[in-house]
Parts: sequence; C-alpha cells; structure tokens
Amino acid sequence: MSMKEYSMQELGSVLASMGISDYTSVDRYGSGHINDTFKVETKSGKRYILQRISDVFPADVLKSNILRITSHLQSKGVKTLEVVGYENPWRVYRFLEGYTSTDLVTSVEQAEFVAGAFAKFQNDLSDLPEPPLLTVLPRFHDTPDRIRLLDEAAAADVAGRKALVARELDFIERRRESASKVVDLMAAGAMPVRTTHNDTKINNVMLAPDGSNVVIDLDTTMPGSALYDFGDMVRTSSAAAAEDEKDLSKVYSKKEYFEALVKGYTSSAKFLVDAEKENLAFSARLITLTIGVRFLTDYLAGDTYFHTAYPDHNLVRCRTQLKMVESMEAQADEYEAIVRKYIG
Repeated sequence: MSMKEYSMQELGSVLASMGISDYTSVDRYGSGHINDTFKVETKSGKRYILQRISDVFPADVLKSNILRITSHLQSKGVKTLEVVGYENPWRVYRFLEGYTSTDLVTSVEQAEFVAGAFAKFQNDLSDLPEPPLLTVLPRFHDTPDRIRLLDEAAAADVAGRKALVARELDFIERRRESASKVVDLMAAGAMPVRTTHNDTKINNVMLAPDGSNVVIDLDTTMPGSALYDFGDMVRTSSAAAAEDEKDLSKVYSKKEYFEALVKGYTSSAKFLVDAEKENLAFSARLITLTIGVRFLTDYLAGDTYFHTAYPDHNLVRCRTQLKMVESMEAQADEYEAIVRKYIG
C-alpha cells in the first residue's frame, strides 16, 4: 500500500478544525508502516504530530482506547502522549520536545533499556479500571489465524505471485504445528490475558536526555499476551540488520542482545506466571514467524495493508523475518539457558 498524498489545503483544514491555524509547515514524519504521520511547525514555536489513522483500524474503538490509556497514565503521573485533538480519522498529539528515538538497537544497554520500558508500560496499565480495553484488531497475534489468512491469500493468488514464494510457503508449513502453542495456553487458562502494547519496537520508545522515556504508537494496545510483547522485542531489538535488509547474510539474532532483553524485561515484569516464563524464548520465534506470515500474506494480496516503497518490499520483509526465525532456532538451546539464568 503506497502512502496517500494530501494537499496543504486538506491538511490545513484538518489542523484548523482542531484549533491550530498558525502552522508554517506540515511534513511527513517517522517510519511507521500504517498511519500517515506528519510533523507540524507553527509560528508560535509549538510543534505537533498530525496523524491520519489508517482505515484498517476501527476508528471509534481506537479513539476510545487511546483516550483511556493516556488519561490513566497521566492520572498516575506517567509521561505519555498528550492528545490535543481527535476527530476521526485525524488526531493531533503534542510533539515530544527533547525526546528522540532510533530504528535499530546498537548496544546491549539499549536492548536492556527498551525491554525495561515496555515491561514498565505493562505494569503501569495493569491497574486500568474495568472494563478492559476494546480489541482494536481481533486475533492480531493469533498465529494459527494468520496462517489461515495466508492460506486464503495463496489460494486466491490475486496478484499472481504464489509461484515466486514456494520456498517461503514451505518454510511456514513446516512450523504450522507449533504455531498454536500460545493461543492454546491462553484458551486453557494457563496464561492470563494482559493489557499489552503489541508493537514493541525500539522506535516506539522515545528517550529524553535525563533518562526518562515515553512509550508511543499506542494504536495496538489492547488485551493480549505478555509473550507477544516480549517476542516482538526480540524480533526487532536483537536483529543485526534492518527489517527490510535485502542481503540475508546480514540478518541474524544477536545472542548478547537477547540476553539484555531478558535481563531488562524480567527485572521489571514481576507479574509473569510460570507458563509465560517457560515460553519467553519460544515467543520470539513465534512472533517473528507471525510477522513474516503477515508480510507474505500482504505480498500475495497485492500490498494492500503495509506501506511499501517498491514492488517486492513485503517479500523482502518476509524473508528477513524467516531468516531471523532460522537464526533463533539455531540458538534455541542457548536462548533457553539464558532465560533460565534470569528467571531462576
């Protein structure tokens, strides 16, 4: 899905409807795959983030969740996104002045920090008053269901690409049997449903010079499994290369970064039950496979969900994820030993 173009007149009209009329520039911002995001400069010096929410999200559900999350965190004195205006499908946040982010973890210290930040985020939302947050995207990390959707996309082959991905389809098929492990444990009550972020990349943690941080991109925060958050951290933060690296020889999971993630997460996530602890390492392989399945599904469907920069972008992304799964599988015994070291 290519990014839509907006005229300055259209963007200016949206900003004016939310009380911002002195804008001087509105420019594309960030590296997100889904929403259209812009940074807004104004004559007064105040800066904002303007977002057009993707149609893949149920707008009213998302708005309800975002307002509940930010209000709850603010009531506890936790730094979070400040909503300036919210008129579906557009919203405006106050720009986080002095905060920066990065797209790739480059040190074990960063890996430990980001793991601790997301564990704290889960802790901070653990006392969110009833009812639970609404489910924004049903079965978002449900791997068996994602594979079902892949099967349907492959059968339909609307873009005529199935013949190009026989190897990728076979790789996923050979892991189908283990794909239901987490959803089965949750269905059996062995794992609790928690309020989770569901997109735990390092660039979703903004850091200030004083060491404080803000977790952003709250759109997929909803009921889920703690393992989904941890697994996605390993997928992104232990990666030696970018998510769309074409040279697969550069793609692997860094063991020292995995250990830092386990250390940072388990030191703050004191709520983990035995079934969650026992499947931390497995969750990394599972979620990485799941994201690979999603990229491949979108590729077969003609690139209708993720923003793409070139025709095979989703296929390149899929291949990096499957290579990461291979790397984690090759180090499985070592990763399990690291988990045991920190959970006792």
